[in-house]
Amino acid sequence: MDGTFNENDISRIVEADRAHVWHHLSQHKPYETSDPRIIVEGKGMRVWDQKGKEHIDAVAGGVWTVNVGYGRESIANAVRDQLIKLNFFGGTAGSIPGAIFSEMLIDKMPGMSRVYYCSSGSEANEKGYKMVRQIAVKRFGGKKHKILYRDRDYHGSTIATMACGGQDERNAHYGPFPDGFIRVPHCLEYRKHEQDGAPDENYGVWAANEIEKVILREGPETIGALCLEPVTAGGGVITPPDGYWERIREICDQYEILLHIDEVVCGVGRTGTWFGYQHYGIKPDMVTMAKGVASGYAAISCLVTTEAVFDMFKDDATDPLNYFRDISTFGGCTAGPAAAIENMKIIERENLLENTVTMGDYMLDQLNALTDKHAVIGQARGKGLFLGLELVEDRTSKTPMPEKMVGAVVADCMQQGVIIGATNRSLPGKNNTLCFSPALIATKDDIDQIVGAVDGALGRVFG
Repeated sequence: MDGTFNENDISRIVEADRAHVWHHLSQHKPYETSDPRIIVEGKGMRVWDQKGKEHIDAVAGGVWTVNVGYGRESIANAVRDQLIKLNFFGGTAGSIPGAIFSEMLIDKMPGMSRVYYCSSGSEANEKGYKMVRQIAVKRFGGKKHKILYRDRDYHGSTIATMACGGQDERNAHYGPFPDGFIRVPHCLEYRKHEQDGAPDENYGVWAANEIEKVILREGPETIGALCLEPVTAGGGVITPPDGYWERIREICDQYEILLHIDEVVCGVGRTGTWFGYQHYGIKPDMVTMAKGVASGYAAISCLVTTEAVFDMFKDDATDPLNYFRDISTFGGCTAGPAAAIENMKIIERENLLENTVTMGDYMLDQLNALTDKHAVIGQARGKGLFLGLELVEDRTSKTPMPEKMVGAVVADCMQQGVIIGATNRSLPGKNNTLCFSPALIATKDDIDQIVGAVDGALGRVFG
């Protein structure tokens, strides 16, 4: 660490934080008797706190964001240069970085054609919901307005995105929620024993057909869209079973339902392809993205659609209500696309998609190797550098490990200087998955240190 704070300075910072900052996802009572953690500096995959302690960050900024690592001067310089030239103009007009990045992005997404800029994943998803609702009014008399979402999936922290979110503990205390959001079953094959009628073979097709049952129950004429994560993130790092996505696309085509894929976590390289859905050879109608788009160097999110969706908002120019009457104030910031351009160049220049596949396979192998040593590991799973380790009390019953014990593993790793994640306060009784999403620049040595920390923590916590 080579920051410039001295002891007196950092003491002042800690006290200002304690007195005034409201941290995310945090119970603040402990800060009355202990110091909040301040992250002072980052470089590559390492960060340093206010005490100068070095940590390997195995969750890319805590929330799956810093895909190309910390300290990228080329991104910082691109943002600085753009801000001097033009920092902002509302999205009613275009900008040079906005135009350039849209072209770069669409080049990575065959079949898609239009980019709507905004500033967070929650916001991008809400824009998609608004489009679905407006299409319902324009083409179906308002009837085809319902949006399906999946158990365990997460789409944001606004009221509408929570209404469309399958994590009941995250949603607790924040209702009532708006109508028209309908839950469908999850596709976690490891827990198929909890689903009535789940088969031993062809589970993926069966799980997709369970969604069709919900569509038929609600009435296909009322369903406007199906919103899914390609790999479920905070709900347990759930990779889709074979045949699942192909059947989903067939169902959406059959019932004229828009397929909205939420790539806020998976997008821009996390799974080893530009977008998670591209592993499965399917075509979405709408794609949302945020975290890895600029690796946290600037706030940016995007809603990308097909030309067919776009055309539905300009088919009658004489109607004053016919276009998408929406604006995102900070979607007009030029720092976001400027950072995103350089972020994408880095991924290409350093072959980070290939590294993600190679290192992801290596890390999954290393996590699987831990199962021979620790009986509390139920399953290791994931795609690319997006991995999870589900902990159970007993492998036969698959009883989920209590969240407190899972949290103890996370805390032990933190003491060792390795930051990992876990499902928490999301799924009642099932917050039992350790989460890993190291930056796409990860090396074998980085992964060995991460897995080694987990190995040690499991041994100490569970004996």
